[in-house]
Amino acid sequence: MRHLQDQSERHVPTVSQTVGPFFSIGLCPHTPNNLVPANAAAAEILTVRGRVLDGDGQGVPDAILEIWRADQSRKYEATESDCDPSGVPAGFARIPTNEGGEFEFQTLKPGTIAASTGEAHAPHLAVLIFMRGLLRHLVTRIYFPQEQANEHDPVLRAVPAERRSTLVATAAISNNSELCWNVYLQGEAETVFFEV
Repeated sequence: MRHLQDQSERHVPTVSQTVGPFFSIGLCPHTPNNLVPANAAAAEILTVRGRVLDGDGQGVPDAILEIWRADQSRKYEATESDCDPSGVPAGFARIPTNEGGEFEFQTLKPGTIAASTGEAHAPHLAVLIFMRGLLRHLVTRIYFPQEQANEHDPVLRAVPAERRSTLVATAAISNNSELCWNVYLQGEAETVFFEV
């Protein structure tokens, strides 16, 4: 009995196994890769381009960005009528990175969103990042440049001023309908990630 007890005391849990690099294989053909409804006006469509970069500045291939955009009612909740025929809710997309860690998607800018506390959140996209080596996904946001509501957003105000720029996309010099937003996983320019 003593021998069995000694053996059980020496056993320690093993680490969780990481997943991948198989994320893109799991993307089914009907998973949308943009957040633009079919009836959207071309002038309202924004293209967001960027890269997911590791601590050495190298692009991360085969990562997935899961993106949520609030609907016209300024809510993330989707009813059955808001879903496409395959059951995917409006305002939702999964975007894979390519071999260089690059991604691109189209979206509309959502309106200001009311929080349960009554505070107004500036227009933003909620982003979850899945990739090999991560045991838990990362959660962040994309805010829009030159948006006055950013100054009063409660989430941005909670972030140190010197780090807020990691959450705000930049407009392309040649085209206001194109935005750039990179994800830095580590380093001096590390993107702000949230504990949720």
